[in-house]
Amino acid sequence: MKTFKKISRTLTFRLTLYFSFFLGASLSLLALFFYWTSIGLLVRETDAALTAEVNSLAEQYNERGLDRLANVIRFRIKQEENRRTDMVYALANRNGRVVVGNLANWPKFVLDSNGKTEFSHQYQGKLTKTRARVFRLQAGASLLVGRNIEQIEKLRTTFFRSIYGAIILTVMLAIISAVFLGRKMFARIEGFTSVTTSIMEGKLDERVEETGSLDEFDVLAAHLNSMLDRLENLVSGVRHVSDNIAHDMRTPLTRLRNKIEGVARLSEGKTKSDLEECVAEADHILKMFSSLLRIARIESGSYGGSFESTDLSVVAIDAIELYQGTAEEKDVVIVGEIDSVVPCHGDRNLLFQLLANLIDNAVKYTEVGSSVAVMVKKQNEDIFIVVADDGPGVKEEDYERMGDRFVRLDPSRSLPGSGLGLSLVKAVVQLHNGTVVFSDNNPGLRVQITFPPLTLR
Repeated sequence: MKTFKKISRTLTFRLTLYFSFFLGASLSLLALFFYWTSIGLLVRETDAALTAEVNSLAEQYNERGLDRLANVIRFRIKQEENRRTDMVYALANRNGRVVVGNLANWPKFVLDSNGKTEFSHQYQGKLTKTRARVFRLQAGASLLVGRNIEQIEKLRTTFFRSIYGAIILTVMLAIISAVFLGRKMFARIEGFTSVTTSIMEGKLDERVEETGSLDEFDVLAAHLNSMLDRLENLVSGVRHVSDNIAHDMRTPLTRLRNKIEGVARLSEGKTKSDLEECVAEADHILKMFSSLLRIARIESGSYGGSFESTDLSVVAIDAIELYQGTAEEKDVVIVGEIDSVVPCHGDRNLLFQLLANLIDNAVKYTEVGSSVAVMVKKQNEDIFIVVADDGPGVKEEDYERMGDRFVRLDPSRSLPGSGLGLSLVKAVVQLHNGTVVFSDNNPGLRVQITFPPLTLR
């Protein structure tokens, strides 16, 4: 059922149905034309014969009155019996009783705008369909002249059964062909979407399969693969250059930091203090380089970490213990609400870094003497991580920017930091197919991360 819903949303399925609709409409118009030129012609000939007969009888009535008309009808009926034709006559008085005619009773019918009608009646021991015209006479009498159209009715029934069957068959074939074409189209589209999904996950070596049919999808696949080849080369080049720059810069920076530290040991007074600040700044720069490299590798899919079964509750407790001392120095209480066991499948080091960054931010930006809440729970197979503080909070319009690199909002600019903590959190969440939501904690900021059931990847 789900597959059919997906197929029914494809453009090919809808186009096939639209084409079938127009084909059905064309078939109906063609059937209407055939009806008008075949059965309609027989009906018109019958109406012409009835009109001629009514006009003839009307002349007899107008010239010699009702008695003459009755005699002529009796004569016509006798002729019909001898010739075994299918004409029907009925002359009724004002009370609706048949005075003369080969109908036992005046039939029940509804006249159209031209005074014509069709009705069924018993004739010669069987139910017969008759088409008739009615002529109103003076003194309330009525004259009915009809003709047996049993053969026309059979043709009409056969015609409409054939048309209905053709329409039903057309609809069934349309649905079958729409599903068939939709499945083929959906399969080709699935090939594209699976490759693009892999590309977004960082697997730049994925390519769309080319069937060799040289259709429009093959042309699109060829162009897309060429674009992906170019993209992979560019990204690989950028990654290679970035890695070289990072490594090349980290090495002299590390040497510089160590030399400054060595000089600081031999110095005294203000010079030693200034050199120690330089060492701290160098450590900060090296930490920024490490964070940037880690984020880039996670986002590009080249991160070499390992996904394994782990207990997220243990990871959360370790992260809380790491920042417990920092929180106590600021008189901040970390309140943990953690399930005893939260099984998951992911990179333990990255998950620890994620929780550590969130707790670090919460402790750093909350007020002295406040509290930070850390919740790790499993509900309805989903895994939830919530870190909330009661600090100054963040404006709602800034939520979208908080995961960007080097973004530091106004209240945090006076505090140490690089603006990469939440960027790393965002990259780790995306790597584990999760979602992160920022909201107002009234007061403070609430960060909620949701991971899918068990398999975080």
